[in-house]
Amino acid sequence: MSKAIALNTRRLRNRKSFLAWLAGIAALGVALPLGGARVRGTTHPGARVLMDAHNCYPYFGWWADRIGRALSAGTPLAIEQDLFWYTDPHTKQSHSIVAHGAPAEGNEPTLREYFFERVRPVVEKALRDGDSKDWPLITLNLDLKSEEPEHLAAIWQLLTEYRDWITTARRGSDIREMGALAVKPILVLTGESERQKAAFYDNLPVGSSLLVFGATPTHNADPSAPPAAIAPNGPDNYHRWWNNSWRVVEPAGQPNAGEWTTAKEARLRNLVQYAHERGFWIRFYTLDGVSQSEESCRGIFHSYNFGSRPAVEARWQAAERAGVDYIATDQYEDLARLLAHSR
Repeated sequence: MSKAIALNTRRLRNRKSFLAWLAGIAALGVALPLGGARVRGTTHPGARVLMDAHNCYPYFGWWADRIGRALSAGTPLAIEQDLFWYTDPHTKQSHSIVAHGAPAEGNEPTLREYFFERVRPVVEKALRDGDSKDWPLITLNLDLKSEEPEHLAAIWQLLTEYRDWITTARRGSDIREMGALAVKPILVLTGESERQKAAFYDNLPVGSSLLVFGATPTHNADPSAPPAAIAPNGPDNYHRWWNNSWRVVEPAGQPNAGEWTTAKEARLRNLVQYAHERGFWIRFYTLDGVSQSEESCRGIFHSYNFGSRPAVEARWQAAERAGVDYIATDQYEDLARLLAHSR
């Protein structure tokens, strides 16, 4: 073999090794400098800013079109589903429903029918096409309004039925060792409670797959406290995101927030930077902006309403500039258009 051929062979071998190494790094969502750019997986904290469809389910039979509205805004996005354990007062039979909590009538939809079967066409097309560059396409954000052991077990059973759609990680023997994500079209997040951690992590055998990831525990007595005081723990194999009320940015709350200022923007950036440097996705809830007279007809809570479209747009734009992973709103289409226009 000539020296030239040997040299080219070594270069080719080295190039293949480098590409294989780079692919492995990308699968873990690690950012690397490359020619002045940053290579990021879609699961890397700060990789993308998504509209998070807040309370995306009917209230007492109203607004049943919410999930359709959210999906029409386009993927990738996040969809919040609140779950409550309902017991029929006559039959004493219980099941999980999609609802904000009591009082419930029992005819509320289930997570299977309202979410999983509604997103089936999106997920099956994604799996069929095999183009995973935007996966997860949907982040399912579970807000559990009750945590009975039977409820948690029912949720886990449902998730296992759809496990081929869901992003997973291997449960190791040490929670501090973060396993690589096997990315699928859906990513499932849940809350920070110890009961949920026990059901969705502690009780699983080593080597099994995690189907849902919890929020880091927070200390919100002082919403103006430094980020490290609010969320002191680092991420681990189960705790991978940080869920925040907007009050950590503007303690007076949405209705009394006043003008958006450079000091507020600096606070927002500080929170986001802290989260991303630690390795958390970060979410803020809930950023709405309509007149007070529009609240009831649109199912918007007054406590989440800045009172006008310009007021909420200033916050949406600031959250996008800061790199917030999940911006929760009830104005799905409006925020989605704003984010799409900025891309």
